[in-house]
Amino acid sequence: MKLAELIGSNTEYSLNGDGATAITALTCDSRKVTPGTLFFALRGAAADGHVYIAAAIKAGAAAVVLEDADYAPAGTTWVQVREGRAAMADISARFFGSPTTQLPLIGITGTNGKTTTTYLIESILCASGIEPAVLGTISYRFGNTVLEASHTTPESTELQAAFRRLVDAGARAFVMEVSSHALEQKRVDGCCFDVGVFSNLTRDHLDYHGTMEDYLAAKQRLFAELLRPTAAKPHRRAVVNLDDQYGAAIAASAACPVISYGVDHPADVHVRDWQLSVDGISGTLVTPQGEMAFASGLLGRFNLYNILAAASACIALGVAPEAVRVGLNAPVRVPGRMERVENNRGVTLLVDYAHTGDALQNVLTTLHEVATGRIITVFGCGGDRDNGKRPIMGNIAAKMSDLAVVTSDNPRSEDPALIMEQIKSGIATGLREYRPEELACGFSGKGYVLVENRRDAIRLAIRLSQPGDIVLLAGKGHEDYQIIGTVKHHFDDREEAAEALKEECQHVFL
Repeated sequence: MKLAELIGSNTEYSLNGDGATAITALTCDSRKVTPGTLFFALRGAAADGHVYIAAAIKAGAAAVVLEDADYAPAGTTWVQVREGRAAMADISARFFGSPTTQLPLIGITGTNGKTTTTYLIESILCASGIEPAVLGTISYRFGNTVLEASHTTPESTELQAAFRRLVDAGARAFVMEVSSHALEQKRVDGCCFDVGVFSNLTRDHLDYHGTMEDYLAAKQRLFAELLRPTAAKPHRRAVVNLDDQYGAAIAASAACPVISYGVDHPADVHVRDWQLSVDGISGTLVTPQGEMAFASGLLGRFNLYNILAAASACIALGVAPEAVRVGLNAPVRVPGRMERVENNRGVTLLVDYAHTGDALQNVLTTLHEVATGRIITVFGCGGDRDNGKRPIMGNIAAKMSDLAVVTSDNPRSEDPALIMEQIKSGIATGLREYRPEELACGFSGKGYVLVENRRDAIRLAIRLSQPGDIVLLAGKGHEDYQIIGTVKHHFDDREEAAEALKEECQHVFL
């Protein structure tokens, strides 16, 4: 594709050189430059891409996009732009044929619930005869095409390439998780959304955003800027949870009509006669298009919100009510989200991605609603991430569990023992701290224990469990790795739990 075609008529782009220059690839990583590549010199928190322009040209870059003309390379075609990331998103979309203008696109943002909501929307759209591609935390997938998810939302060059591949594979719609980082860094600015969904906003990522106000502002970009009606998509809609404390602010900022949902507050889409049980959630969904009964195998009140979000998004897209009903009633298994590990011990063993205080509280609240025995929770907090949530999660886990097993998550460059001490600082004074060796014969009273090795922690929890108990392995969910230092090791809570169960079974028969 020619460079002039990529920059189009945008008055914020200043072309210096040959607009007929052929562009065969895009990247913002000078190490990935090949002959014919358009290199984007981006400024980041850790590095300034402008200093890598010479390396990119040496590797064969055909042209450079930059902000600072002082770095403009002599004898090379370059384009000066006001915002490098916004330009990269715009140009990436054009390079790959603007795939999101060709199909419906639903974007879900919020601290918790995004992944489950994408699975529910996928189920509804499939029931309507529209098979979507799903781009999220776990993977980017459609049918037999599965692309590894390096981030919840990757750089715009990778994202637009993924959209193109999924269109070519036969996808008929897109369902996408949209992270606050992606919104802040304008990775999704080249996406043409039909529907934007706001689930909730709780403390997370403050190591990046700094304050809840800035975190909210990042989320608002989807609704205030990226959902403005255009000639290509004039009928955009915002879907907003009015039960969340930030829902009203999101709704007020929306540049398009809003469809609201909620349980406790009046909303366009709500639910009546709902019930929670160990078997799932049932009730009657009330929508502007009529009422529909549903029964889902998902557990807990927080999943009721995910059901409402998915139904509202599909109604906003114009999906028929019957397809919404069928999709909600279909079995939906979400990897690492209240995912069961089957066993014959009479224990409910669950793996969940809950890695924030709010998410952990939601999960444990759900388990209290259905528990008949004790609750044993295994959890930790990741290193090099928001350390303010560590005591919060410690308090919640200890308060809401019969035994909280504090362990390592992804410590990264931090000392896992120090992370665990920070978690411990939030646990109420006076609650019994068990030593691991004290638990050889079980435990008789509410308390907590510190076990740094996550494999040992999982085995301890399962060994201590009795019929009727619930064991929750929280924090990692679908992840199949643990990052210690700078090394990523294979580690899957589900696999570790299955192996521990196998060992316990062998022990019984010895």
